[in-house]
Amino acid sequence: MKIEGKEYRTIWFENNVVKIIDQTKLPHQFVIKDLKTVKDAINAIKTMEVRGAPLIGATAAYGLVLAILEKNDLSFLKKSAEYLIKSRPTAINLKWAVDRIMNKLSGVNSDKILDIALSETKKICEEDIKFCKNIGLSGLKIIEEIYNKKKDTVNILTHCNAGWLATINWGTATSPIYHAHKKGIPVHVWADETRPRNQGANLTSYELNEEGIKNTIIADNTGGILMQRGEVDMCIVGTDRTLSNGDVCNKIGTYLKALAAKDNNIPFYVALPSSTIDWNIKSYKDIPIEERDPKELSQIEGVDLNGDIIKINVYPKKSKAMNLAFDITPAKYITKLITEKGLCDASKEGLESLFKN
Repeated sequence: MKIEGKEYRTIWFENNVVKIIDQTKLPHQFVIKDLKTVKDAINAIKTMEVRGAPLIGATAAYGLVLAILEKNDLSFLKKSAEYLIKSRPTAINLKWAVDRIMNKLSGVNSDKILDIALSETKKICEEDIKFCKNIGLSGLKIIEEIYNKKKDTVNILTHCNAGWLATINWGTATSPIYHAHKKGIPVHVWADETRPRNQGANLTSYELNEEGIKNTIIADNTGGILMQRGEVDMCIVGTDRTLSNGDVCNKIGTYLKALAAKDNNIPFYVALPSSTIDWNIKSYKDIPIEERDPKELSQIEGVDLNGDIIKINVYPKKSKAMNLAFDITPAKYITKLITEKGLCDASKEGLESLFKN
């Protein structure tokens, strides 16, 4: 996808260094950052220089490559894998990617381990691009159906950033939007600002602007009244972890959007690659929900009149704040899941119909 007219991916490997787009600087500054050690990769995940379940997984895989470059030692590699998995607990792609690399390296001679780790990591990235593109083609059919009935701009509400910046390319929730735009279907996106880190405002709107797609940033609590007014045709969001029963764990506030959509008879879709499915956890109560630093709530970051990025406090000094990063949307509120293999019901039967193995 494009930034200032130039094609980019969110992560790539060059001269034994992992290159990322530092998303903590967007939208005010475009910075490409070098990750040279596994600690750099862990820090990038923790501080959300990279974020989004698929991209976190790819970064963790590259983190293992960096660990091998740093010290080709099995004990160091295993420790690195443990630290990477702990860096952010909710997104299942992280553990999935680390386990995939470690399983691939099991029993491999040390002189071949780097080439195999790098090859498998690149496969993970290429798979994600393919999966996200196919998600877009599946979701495109939904947008086409709405457009063919409406014969006017299709208004789509999304939450947080499940765009190409959250994956390697295309995105999950945005991929159908990009495909519709490329096909000439007029679309407009309502982008929830997504407090506290404003990823909908800072990232989703930013990347849509770069692709020339009409969008409007709204406060997180605005979606409901827009639905009541008939100004939303469909909702589409991403997911950081989807249970085998169809329950979805996504950025905090997703659940409330699903409730509003249900009350207003608006279809609510969740887009995901199969790497985001957790086949092991059976109850949403067992999903580890990340609780982040309350300062993300009490401080706001922006650009001052001099063009410098600054932070300011917005809460009373004595007030306490809770910063839960994710919530659960039960399967019963989800119209369909959009995957790389097509659409299915948000249920055990639905998922197994596409992913029997």
